[in-house]
Amino acid sequence: METVTKNLFLFLSKNNWLNEMAKKRGSNIVTGKIIAGTDFPSSVQIIKELNTRGLATTVDHLGEFVNSEKTAVERTEEAIATIETISRERLDSHMSVKMTSLGLDIDRDLVISNMTSILDTAEKHGVMVTIDMEDEPRCEKTLELFKQFKQSYNCISTVLQAYLYRTEQDLKELSSLKPFLRLVKGAYKEPQTVAYPDKKDVDENYKKLIEQSFRLGLYTAIATHDDHMIEYTKGLAARLQIPNNQFEFQMLYGMRNKTQLELVEQGYKMRVYVPYGRDWYGYFMRRLAERPANISFAFKGFVKN
Repeated sequence: METVTKNLFLFLSKNNWLNEMAKKRGSNIVTGKIIAGTDFPSSVQIIKELNTRGLATTVDHLGEFVNSEKTAVERTEEAIATIETISRERLDSHMSVKMTSLGLDIDRDLVISNMTSILDTAEKHGVMVTIDMEDEPRCEKTLELFKQFKQSYNCISTVLQAYLYRTEQDLKELSSLKPFLRLVKGAYKEPQTVAYPDKKDVDENYKKLIEQSFRLGLYTAIATHDDHMIEYTKGLAARLQIPNNQFEFQMLYGMRNKTQLELVEQGYKMRVYVPYGRDWYGYFMRRLAERPANISFAFKGFVKN
């Protein structure tokens, strides 16, 4: 049943008609629930409120798979303006960005030029930029770009996905760069040739990757809503004597709000992934596909006053 549910939401995430309808009619419904606003200026107040509660954030302008150079440049300008606003408003926030939104599928020189402009601004203002990971066919290109940029910039991090067979080796290869890494389970529909098909195998690999990252001395962000994985991480950190300032938990805006605050109260760093923009539909469907429990979390978020 879980597989059927996941496949359904992944199928729905790619429905262009539903996506367009969501843009036109759904933004007001989801603002303040699963997205902070339709643009970054309208999201600032929500981020400040999260910061006041002890929650750090990373912000993401929704939208990917850009096939227009003009749009890629516009996305770059938006990212630069966001970094400048984070600095000006003194927000405790990183920024996340997808390479396809900057032109990965168009031209390698284009995405390098756009990302260089973003990182120059980020380095100037001391704002961390995380390269979000996308589907497996783009994984190698994304990691190659990360390695290239990491040689010149400190304010850059990236994401590894536990459902891919390759990730353990990727983590080993990246370790010499001492990166800030976000570990996730993965949210795209991948063939069994490249990804674990069963949840239990993904979970076991996720645990293995967390321990591997801890033992390598890397700053690790554990992005999960899974109580079992949270408790595993706490226990592992205690057993390996990993200090709380060497890792953090990350969760999505609008989900597990109580748990997020409890982690802060317990002395853990908690970062909320805060999306904004009109292109929210595909993002939301993939989050529901990741874990069936997210459906109930989302529903509670919608009906909560």
